[in-house]
Amino acid sequence: MEGRKTVGLAARDTTGFLSPYSFNLRKTGAEDVVLKVLCCGIDHRDLHQMRNEIHGTKYPLVPGHEVVGEVVELGSEVKKLKVGDKVGVGCIIWACGKCCSCKSNLEQYCSQKIFTVNGTYEDGTPTHGGFSSAMKMCLDYILDTVPALHPLRSYLPVLKINNIILCNIWKKNTSGSFIGSIIEETQEILEFQAEKGLTTMIEILRAGYVNEASERIERNDVRYRFVLDLDLAGSNLK
Repeated sequence: MEGRKTVGLAARDTTGFLSPYSFNLRKTGAEDVVLKVLCCGIDHRDLHQMRNEIHGTKYPLVPGHEVVGEVVELGSEVKKLKVGDKVGVGCIIWACGKCCSCKSNLEQYCSQKIFTVNGTYEDGTPTHGGFSSAMKMCLDYILDTVPALHPLRSYLPVLKINNIILCNIWKKNTSGSFIGSIIEETQEILEFQAEKGLTTMIEILRAGYVNEASERIERNDVRYRFVLDLDLAGSNLK
């Protein structure tokens, strides 16, 4: 079922050109939080998604994964927020809460996570960005004793998050990471910044300047973090 109607900025094709786009939010569920978007960052990832350079982009695409907003509606099971709170939203808007990754506060590795942009809710509704649960097989470690040159890619999906492949030569480790977890790591850095009074140097842009901002990002003409003021009513976009 559809909820309230809203307006965003959407790319319709691989040119990545953004223009106003009206759409309906899904009906607010028990665990949902509805925000009034105040502003949103824009970076190279947005450009790549808008132009289908990451591949798999579903159009129309409303980008924006660095969102700051104000809570305007809460689902019945939401307990930690209240209407009027200022909140932030990153790359992920949902995880199962049940798998080993979620229970370890590593929900960014949840196999059922839903991305803020270009994702799909369980009911089939597409997600729109801020421009507007079990793992199949978890091993604790892998002991690799093969002495010849061989690929490791087929091993990685069966290894638990934050665990390792042990090789019998070199005594070296290879590791990687995704985004920070929402519940623990992101919250920790936000609290640290608030405690120390740390701020970020940004350049605030009107929504009507969004396509020029994309061009500036592409040619590396950016000194500070770009943040869009999402006052669409006051923009000159058509």
